[in-house]
Amino acid sequence: MHTNAIPLLESHISTLTLLHRGKVRDLYAIDADRLLIVTTDRISAFDVILPTAIPDKGRVLTAISQFWFARTQKLIPNQLLADQSLAEIIPNPDERAPLEGRSLIVKRLKALPIEAVVRGYLIGTGYKDYQATGAVCGITLPSGLPLAARLPEPIFTPATKAAVGDHDENIDFAATVNLLGVELAEQVRSIAIHLYVEAAAYALEHGIIIADTKFEFGLDKNGQLYLIDEALTPDSSRFWPVDQYQPGISPPSFDKQFVRDWLETLDWNKQAPGPEIPADIVEQTRARYLEAERRLTGWSTGARDLPVNCP
Repeated sequence: MHTNAIPLLESHISTLTLLHRGKVRDLYAIDADRLLIVTTDRISAFDVILPTAIPDKGRVLTAISQFWFARTQKLIPNQLLADQSLAEIIPNPDERAPLEGRSLIVKRLKALPIEAVVRGYLIGTGYKDYQATGAVCGITLPSGLPLAARLPEPIFTPATKAAVGDHDENIDFAATVNLLGVELAEQVRSIAIHLYVEAAAYALEHGIIIADTKFEFGLDKNGQLYLIDEALTPDSSRFWPVDQYQPGISPPSFDKQFVRDWLETLDWNKQAPGPEIPADIVEQTRARYLEAERRLTGWSTGARDLPVNCP
């Protein structure tokens, strides 16, 4: 493994107040108007944070999010304060070094209480719901669709946000209206689908199917809607290689599905604590994240010491 790929499980910043540690991100207060988001190399599965980090993962997620923030800002503003320097916020070079490439300085906004999920393909909990009811989040779909089928058109299937360790719950649009109000719920649905359609078309040209993704949004004091948190990463999306896609089977992926599949082979009850991830699974997972970054952005965060058969 490349020597610059020392994984970061937890960040520690002596000069800022830690507000929250999520499954992957650590959130710090800079002042009343700004936050620092540090994307660690933690990985979670089945809503459990695993004890093993994936080197480079946080930097890959940060780079991909920055790419999409720049590409989608014509559709919706985002919370990124791109003109501000990490060195100004954390002047100590030793404390700053582990955070380089994995930190975003952002506007402090009021996050909406839903995850705005958009599905273009039938997989995961969406497929389970469809098998049981013929619908996903109250949206009736054509009968007889196989696993991983491409949907006639992308659908908005929001979920409630759960605390760390709890499970998000799919909700229908009526429940979204109850949480957000009609006008904001319709605005979120419209922009989420628009973002997905544009991103999926771009990704397809670069060898990746975005099967589904989740967006998060926030409001400023004036009620302006912003795209926040992360955007169209392997953590918030299912990325499938175009050349290996086949309806009826669960395709290989550039995301953490590889870790989930490995976990399914274990005698583990999906409760914390999670099992340590062996080195070969770590490296193959890392390779998938790096390959997603390379295909989408043309950049490469890590050394190109990747398995030749990825994914």
